Amino acid sequence: MTRATYLDHGATTRVRPEAVAAMTDELARLGNPSSLHGAGRAARTRLEEHREVIAEALGATPSEVVVTSGGTESDNLAVIGTYRRRRREDPRRTRVLISVLEHSAVIDSAEYLLAHEGAEVTWVECDHEGIISPESFRAALMEAGGPEAVAVVSIMWVNNEIGVVQDIPALAGVAHEYGIPFHTDAVQAVGHIPVHFESSGVDLMTVTGHKLGGPPGVGLLLARRDAPVEAISFGGGQERRIRSGTLSVHLVAGLAAAIPVAVAQTEESAARLTVLRDALLTGILERVPGAVVTGAWAPGDRTRRSPANAHVLVPECEGDSLLFLLDAAGIACSTGSACHAGVPRPSHVVLALGHPEDLSSGAIRLTLGHDSTREDVDAVLSVVGGCVERARRAWRAGQARKAG
Repeated sequence: MTRATYLDHGATTRVRPEAVAAMTDELARLGNPSSLHGAGRAARTRLEEHREVIAEALGATPSEVVVTSGGTESDNLAVIGTYRRRRREDPRRTRVLISVLEHSAVIDSAEYLLAHEGAEVTWVECDHEGIISPESFRAALMEAGGPEAVAVVSIMWVNNEIGVVQDIPALAGVAHEYGIPFHTDAVQAVGHIPVHFESSGVDLMTVTGHKLGGPPGVGLLLARRDAPVEAISFGGGQERRIRSGTLSVHLVAGLAAAIPVAVAQTEESAARLTVLRDALLTGILERVPGAVVTGAWAPGDRTRRSPANAHVLVPECEGDSLLFLLDAAGIACSTGSACHAGVPRPSHVVLALGHPEDLSSGAIRLTLGHDSTREDVDAVLSVVGGCVERARRAWRAGQARKAG
């Protein structure tokens, strides 16, 4: 049987053996970390030890590590929780600044505030490569109402679809000139580029387990002690009264095992994956006439594009058709964010770069992970040309039917 080739690590990646071992050990133990008896106190001790390991690996203090269920909850908490706190302190703060490239967890949070809580959403534009400059960000801050009306800013560190890397320390520095809290979604960053919470300058940072070799169902909101964020759900107030709910110690154990490995291997892994990424992109461009690499890319560079991301646009082709053909050929990939899988519309990220809608529909994303190999790349390149030709025949037949 032919080995399936998995190149959708941007959606989820294999749980690392260290995380499996840590979770297995923890699952054999008993105790709710909020309980006061001996078993509960022992669980609390283990939980705090895991928190210390996570904090050290990410350049934070243990008190800045707020455990959540994953990236979506962390993004919601950062955007909605900060907006509510800041507006309560000053009713003039009604603006939410987010980039045109954000994940739906951030966009939908901002649009919820727009629809239900009187917010105004200002979109921070990018250039044709997906890069947001400090000048573009500053111009957005200066729009109607000015910086004093801004409640919160959210700009993701590494884009989940096209892999573009933003200069987050520079952008956070602009926000702080005006005393505005800055959140970044770093879900696709940890393990692929250097990430250090303290030196980044951000106030809030989202991380999740299943993108870096940890378990699904657990994530983090790194929040500085003075970050003006408040709870958006209520209960026991376990995590600094910012996030309630009984913590799953075995999931935190798995996360604490995976993050230090991912961080320690960042440089070595990035160098290896950059070679694979570039082989994918150059190979596809050679085999697929008219294909376009989406977002910033130069062979060998990993400062402006994640080493794990290969995203291309294929003209005269529907991305979903190409995805299913590749899947039938044993290649698992995606057309964009897994959170919008199955939704037949062009990506807002690709459109934001200025690509026309017909070309944007032909997007395909191949993302690498810690267990990706050259054989995976070769498997894609051996079938991609034929899959594209079949997808194009289907597209042309559809166009002919529409023409009548």
